[in-house]
Amino acid sequence: MIDHERESGFTRGDLARTTGCNIETIRYYEKTGLLPDPPRTDAGYRIYSAAHATRLRFILRARELGFSMEDIRGLMGLEDGAAPTCAEVKERTERHLADVRAKIADLRRIEKVLSVTAAQCSGEDVPECPVLETLEGS
Repeated sequence: MIDHERESGFTRGDLARTTGCNIETIRYYEKTGLLPDPPRTDAGYRIYSAAHATRLRFILRARELGFSMEDIRGLMGLEDGAAPTCAEVKERTERHLADVRAKIADLRRIEKVLSVTAAQCSGEDVPECPVLETLEGS
C-alpha cells in the first residue's frame, strides 16, 4: 500500500541516502534546531521536504569547511531570527579563515619539528631515540 503523503517527501532514511548524512547526525541537527522538525503523516512518519535536503547539504558543507555549529547557526540566521547580511557573513567567514590560517601555521611548525626529529633518528634497534628525547623535552 502506498502512502500518498510520503510521495511528496523523504523519509529520514531517504534523506540520509540523498545527502550522504548519517541518520543519527540528522537526529542531532534536529535536536539542536539546525534542521527544523519535519511534518508528520497521519501515521506519525516524518516527511522531509526538498528544503530540508537543501538545508542539510548546507550544514554538511559548512561543517566540511570547518565552521562551528554556532557559526552555522549564524550563517543560517538562527541566532537572532533574521537572515544575515552579506557583511555579517563575510565577517564570520573572515574570522573563521583567520582561525584556519592559524591552525595551518601550527601544523607547519609541528611538521618542521617532526621532520627534523625524524631525520635525526637512525631507526636502529638502540635505546637512544631523538624522537623520544624531543617528546621528553630534552
